[in-house]
Amino acid sequence: MNETDLEPRTRARPKVERPRLHKVILLNDDYTPREFVVTVLKTEFRIGDDQAYRVMMTAHRRGACVVAVYPRDVAETKASRATDMARRKGYPLMFTTEPEE
Repeated sequence: MNETDLEPRTRARPKVERPRLHKVILLNDDYTPREFVVTVLKTEFRIGDDQAYRVMMTAHRRGACVVAVYPRDVAETKASRATDMARRKGYPLMFTTEPEE
């Protein structure tokens, strides 16, 4: 008689957590020209004219605006590159990141 294993074979699959997302936030200042802010948004975040203008105006009216949400390393890189772009032109424009809730 054949001895067969009747127990189902299960494989333990490790649960992989998705990376925690971070928001890139545009902070308003009173010195950076609006056109330059729109240019930075279009260049670094690859968003269209209309969306870049809306983000810029929201930051202007409310003091800050979420530009995009990325994994932490991408968010930090984009925020620092956008801030550096403004610094090279002599503007105090600033982008920050914070964890998404």
